[in-house]
Amino acid sequence: MPRLTKIYTRKGDGGDTALGGGQRVAKDSLRVEAYGTVDELNSVLGVALAGGLCERLAGVLPVIQNELFHLGSDLCFVEEDKVKYALPEISERHVRVLEALIDEMTAIVGPLENFILPGGSLGSAQLHVARTVCRRAERIVTALAKEEAIGGHVLAYLNRLSDALFVMARYENHVQGVAEPLWDTLA
Repeated sequence: MPRLTKIYTRKGDGGDTALGGGQRVAKDSLRVEAYGTVDELNSVLGVALAGGLCERLAGVLPVIQNELFHLGSDLCFVEEDKVKYALPEISERHVRVLEALIDEMTAIVGPLENFILPGGSLGSAQLHVARTVCRRAERIVTALAKEEAIGGHVLAYLNRLSDALFVMARYENHVQGVAEPLWDTLA
């Protein structure tokens, strides 16, 4: 477990930062943007949890937050450095767990019969914000993967997580007894 004895280092004042393996890169590099957006997603999930969610989601989201730290670690190290360090990584197992969660919650909320607007309960609305941040992370990681090698399951995980967050938002509304706001195509 990393131990941070000092939060500021002054090494990034010039607009660069260190990757996990020590390489210095610009703070606006795609790799930093990718794991920074994953960190943002994790923070948005923390806000959703702090606001209060149903018991099932309050149980599963801290696990996902921990996995997002794994994913950030996966992105913070270039592939060559991963052989030097014992790092947590996102694996196919993580993707399968998300798929099972999506199936479980979809069986409860039912199939989507119309596009829905983000909202309903406060918790659902916050999960929709998390979903959009997750989609942005996926787009950034897709761009990064065109330039550099990344972990083999990172994109699949982000893709399933955004789907899971959508279903979780629907599930939260269902548990709270709040109707899903539907897209009115005639408005």
